[in-house]
Amino acid sequence: MELRLASSPGEIRIAFLKDDILQDAALWRPGAPDGWGDVHLVRITAHAPALDGAFVELAGEAGPATTQTGFIKGRKLPPEGSLLCGQITRAAQNGKGLRLKVAPLPTGMTPGHTPRLLKRGPTPLEDILQHTPADCPILVDNAALAARLPATLHPRLERVRRSFDDVLEADWAALYAPTALLGPLIAHITPTPALTAIDLDAQQQPDFAANLACFPALLREIKLRTLSGPILIDPAGVRSAKRPALVPFLHKAATQEHDPLSPRITGITPSGLLEITRPRRRAPLHELHHSPHGQGLAILQRILTEGLKGEQLFAPPAIIHALKADPIALDDLFHATGQRLTLHSRPLPPSSCWSLS
Repeated sequence: MELRLASSPGEIRIAFLKDDILQDAALWRPGAPDGWGDVHLVRITAHAPALDGAFVELAGEAGPATTQTGFIKGRKLPPEGSLLCGQITRAAQNGKGLRLKVAPLPTGMTPGHTPRLLKRGPTPLEDILQHTPADCPILVDNAALAARLPATLHPRLERVRRSFDDVLEADWAALYAPTALLGPLIAHITPTPALTAIDLDAQQQPDFAANLACFPALLREIKLRTLSGPILIDPAGVRSAKRPALVPFLHKAATQEHDPLSPRITGITPSGLLEITRPRRRAPLHELHHSPHGQGLAILQRILTEGLKGEQLFAPPAIIHALKADPIALDDLFHATGQRLTLHSRPLPPSSCWSLS
């Protein structure tokens, strides 16, 4: 077993391997934390009885003068304008904002009079460390990254030239693809804001046994991609009358996968689709990858790996805004290349989404 950390400007890819097989994956962006698990002092802005909760205002990530919004669950909440302590239970994702629950005030802290961050939640690395052996070696490819890690992890660190070899790079890239090879079947994965649809298919005539054979790989793919919420699966080559018999086998595969989020196999829908519900916590990998922030980090990585020269970066407004909100990413690029970028927001033609001069 080993944990591999691959660094790039503003981003650390985390891969946990067992017998050279990818078991878990996460993206850690230190300059743009998603907030999951954070404890905040929040202000109630509007009650929403129909939703069993209220909309709240939180302190923003960019400093005390900025704010962000969220929704907190609870039927007996204080009046509008009141302050209370809440913990983020779902990061912003799928076009939906932060979700919180009422939490006790951390020991030794006073409430104060304005919304503020009281306590940081765990990083994605800390999440994975909770479910890996305490003596698992951690391979890192960058001295600055090693220095950023907690001192308690330093005895486990191993410096390597490349944390991700070609095989692991290919495995990681496959997590962004809309299809996944699952042994005898292929999964076509279509995320939507409300749910994720997975259509199982095969080039040859599939049968009941082929669906059973792909279930372990399917459950692992769901975990690796951080897919969550309702997940509907259309089996391949199984008549509607026989589909309920697949449910116990899917449940067994979910149990054997040891997913820390404990997805619930809710059964079969009237239309014959297998249904899984996985708690929403952090944003899925595909959303992080394709977001304006993800696109901006990809630009910085290209500048680094291709040795591109320039001090003026021009890109669409959303990408520039995301990079300006993440100073760590720009600092990482400066320390690696000596280039201090000046960011300029400018709409560009589709053939060239960014330029460097």
